[in-house]
Amino acid sequence: MDDVRAELERRLTEALQPERLVIADESERHRGHQGYKPGGNTHFRVEVRASSLAGLTRVAQQRRVYEAVGDLMNAPIHALAIDARPGD
Repeated sequence: MDDVRAELERRLTEALQPERLVIADESERHRGHQGYKPGGNTHFRVEVRASSLAGLTRVAQQRRVYEAVGDLMNAPIHALAIDARPGD
């Protein structure tokens, strides 16, 4: 998959309807580490603010993100750092 970031954005937007969504490809910061591949698309950081996460525990919020990401976690994504919180 060439544009993993765009697919992440599509899936998270569809599943969570976030008020704020920031996705950063941090793959280059992991050069030489397990899972790194030239060209990126392996290590991401997401910041999600969504009203749909209100009332959930921190673990449940992160589970919602992983559910939305689905099979991307098997490949091509090796690592996903998540900052998920209820929206304003």
